[in-house]
Amino acid sequence: MSGDADVARVAALLAEPARAKVLMALAEGRALPASLLASEARVSPQTISAHLRKLLDGGLVTVEQSGRYRYYKLSGPEVAAAVEALAGIAKPQPITSLRQSTRAAALREARTCYDHLAGRLGVALLEGLVRRDALVRTDGGRGTERRPGDPLAQQLPDGPYALGPHAVGAFSELGVDLAALPSRRPLLRFCVDWSEQRHHLSGQLGAAIAEALLNRNWLHRRPHQRAVQLSDAGRRGLAQLL
Repeated sequence: MSGDADVARVAALLAEPARAKVLMALAEGRALPASLLASEARVSPQTISAHLRKLLDGGLVTVEQSGRYRYYKLSGPEVAAAVEALAGIAKPQPITSLRQSTRAAALREARTCYDHLAGRLGVALLEGLVRRDALVRTDGGRGTERRPGDPLAQQLPDGPYALGPHAVGAFSELGVDLAALPSRRPLLRFCVDWSEQRHHLSGQLGAAIAEALLNRNWLHRRPHQRAVQLSDAGRRGLAQLL
């Protein structure tokens, strides 16, 4: 029989600023080498190794060997959701440079949350799908508005949406074949976006849309950042489809 969840242990891992930066960097969903994580956290290679060992022991990250190199990633989307939730309630750190200001603005505009899209782009994408009746609200709510009982930032266990009458056509135009999606994880999941305080799409479908936009070159990753950017073709394409 299992006891209560060891929340204190996880909180202790997150409380160290360098480890928190590592988890934020990994929340984009990609596997990253220790050298890049050291740069992101602004610590030495020796220090990052110690932090990564603690995160591995705590079950928050996993490691993959590729040749001579080891790549680290979050152990699952629930870790990314927890990081996003904390970002929603944490007081923003003071911005002391133009680079920090630009990066913060980019994160709020469009970013990845593990394997799906968040920020203004993620919310706008869901709003467009609702307008097209690809998805419909099941609770009588409007658009992507957060429900009164929803948390400020977190993946929802019961998002108030379902596939709509135009789902197959709309998602096909975005490059997603609903019938071909694997069933290893829930198709529809939704999060409250910490920067927008509205819903965005996650789950298998959210991941498939993000992948399709990247494959079409409608969306580009920014180097070593969670922030992503729509290409001119992506802006035109989404404006026509949604």
